[in-house]
Amino acid sequence: MQLGLILAAADGGVVDGLKTTASEIGHKFGFNTSLFISQLIGFFIVAFVLHRFAFKPLQGILAERESKIAESLAAAERMKADLAKADEERKRVLAEAGLAANKIIEEARAASARITELELQKAVAGAKEIMDKAKQANDADLARMKAELRREVGRLVVATSTKVTGKILTIDDQKRLAEEANRDLAA
Repeated sequence: MQLGLILAAADGGVVDGLKTTASEIGHKFGFNTSLFISQLIGFFIVAFVLHRFAFKPLQGILAERESKIAESLAAAERMKADLAKADEERKRVLAEAGLAANKIIEEARAASARITELELQKAVAGAKEIMDKAKQANDADLARMKAELRREVGRLVVATSTKVTGKILTIDDQKRLAEEANRDLAA
């Protein structure tokens, strides 16, 4: 099949037929070669002007914009890294603050326990002192009351003995009876 096409083209039959057909079609549609060439030259001039004054500046603007976007993305990545670093620093500072706060709390608890113990000892000492003073006051009152009781019992014994015996006792008798009464009370 390929050999048949090559032979047909060599004789000029197929190529000449295509030329004729193209010429007829161009004539039917009103094809003008000089007009076509002038439009083709105008197209290339417009394409050159657009390329020179429109496309190149647009490409420059797009390249500049692309570099700005790349810079913005890099800046965003740096900010992200800085933010992560700042977050780690914040966590570290919070952890240190927590440890310091716990230490302060423990120190305050220890100080409170020492103060509580000291105040408890002071309170116990104060209570003991109050109890000692009360015991001393009680002992003094008891001694005073016993002395009053002895005097009163001695006086009653003397008064009773005087009434029972019907005679007035001498001072020596009164002392002797008072001493005997005191001995009986003491026993």
